[in-house]
Amino acid sequence: MNVTEDFADAGTLWELVEMRAAATPDALLLIDESGRTLTCQEFRDRAERVAAGFAALGVQAGSRVTWELPNRPETVIASFALARLGAVQNPILHFYRHKEVGYAIRATSAEFVLVPGTWNGFDFAGMVDELTADLDAKPVVIDVFADLPDADPAGLADAPAPTDGDEIRWIYFTSGTTSDPKGVRHTDRTLITGANGLAVALDMSGDDVGSIAFPFSHIAGPDYFGTMLIAGFPAVLFEAFVPATAIPVLAQNGVTMVGGGTAFYQMYLGEQRKDPATPIIPTLRKMSGGGAPMPPEIYEEIKREFGVKTCHGYGMTECPMICEGSPHDTDEQLANTVGKPVVGLEMRIVKDDGTVGGPDEDGEVRLKGPMVFQGYTDPAATAEAFDDDGWFRTGDLGHIRPDGHVVLTGRLKDVIIRKGENISAGEIENILYSHPKVGDIAVIGLADRERGERVCAVVERVADADPADDLTFDEMVAYLGEHQLARFKTPEQLEVVDALPRNETLRKILKFKLREEYAAKPWP
Repeated sequence: MNVTEDFADAGTLWELVEMRAAATPDALLLIDESGRTLTCQEFRDRAERVAAGFAALGVQAGSRVTWELPNRPETVIASFALARLGAVQNPILHFYRHKEVGYAIRATSAEFVLVPGTWNGFDFAGMVDELTADLDAKPVVIDVFADLPDADPAGLADAPAPTDGDEIRWIYFTSGTTSDPKGVRHTDRTLITGANGLAVALDMSGDDVGSIAFPFSHIAGPDYFGTMLIAGFPAVLFEAFVPATAIPVLAQNGVTMVGGGTAFYQMYLGEQRKDPATPIIPTLRKMSGGGAPMPPEIYEEIKREFGVKTCHGYGMTECPMICEGSPHDTDEQLANTVGKPVVGLEMRIVKDDGTVGGPDEDGEVRLKGPMVFQGYTDPAATAEAFDDDGWFRTGDLGHIRPDGHVVLTGRLKDVIIRKGENISAGEIENILYSHPKVGDIAVIGLADRERGERVCAVVERVADADPADDLTFDEMVAYLGEHQLARFKTPEQLEVVDALPRNETLRKILKFKLREEYAAKPWP
């Protein structure tokens, strides 16, 4: 085992940074795709200077900071500078736009908003100004990419680093079964213990080199970075992951572990198949990821074509690390399960009758442990999420095998997981229902080899309408865009029917029948 208990016992994320800088000051920590590097000591020092710069702008312990930044070293530095100050961070995925960003700023009463200015042709600062124009107390907008604050750390003399790892300092919004996002409350300790669970399962060391191709603003960001700090390995950070250009960078830096999820596995396989005889990443030892189901056949393909194991896992915003496969597991275990519960996490399976299931008995997955979130921003949602014994109800269905490995079999919640991101069916339904060509609507997730699940909208045409006037795919996409739905949530598939299947009592739409029907229907 390469993970030291001392690092896992860090009280705060900033303490973890300090410990790593003291232990291996000259070791690489971050590498970006252009070749910029930061050692552990350089990262610590830069983050402290940025913290002093933020403090000079008025950021202090408890300040509410929403940030929407794509992957750059400045993003990670800014986040840990805020952690040094003890600010309450609300990271937002950089492909969100007006609807989600406006909701988050208001829901958190953000005092500061960090943006990348104009990035990839979109004016983020302008969007925030537009969204907050009617607020009496407008947040301070900081263009981090153009002007990352920097000041003498001596200015932090009156701002000691936080020591309480149990204070709420992170709020992540996640889609649920309703259209409004839920604010998930985390502490430094919940994130550190989740990171330690991943570090132990993957058995990483200072000899490894990882990669961050997923958005750092995802809950996986501090989870993975915490794993880097605990185990002492660096990672290559990608602003935009394009396989043809990213893979040579991975090879050049001797990366030993790549992944992110099923969609990433598919991209690596696609690149390797262009020249099967030449390994695209000669130093590769394993792949890892989660966020969406991994078909067993993909595990077998990776093992056959790369000669490495894939350690797939299971997590969610409420508990970033639940299960994780290990390189010490068998091929059968890795191909057919999501691994064992990570160290420190308790899991039970609760059957329909409320009793706890035994080995191989299906039921709802429920959790306890130091990495489980500290409730939602909405007390009513929190009360609903935990049972009377204090176990978190994941809404996922599955069972624990006699060998302790976990198999997921479905979900109670009406959430679609596309490429590792939660998508609320209700949010899409609420928008499409208002379209004049829609009589009723059901949005479902369908198993998809590349995405984990794809989003399918099944529209019931308006009574007595001419089928020649049915809603078209392009009309649907345009309509959702006009209503500011994030592009990644837009359905890939549209089906128009005379009538949606319903039950005989309350006429509730039977989505399971739709899933059965369209799962069997060929789709390009």
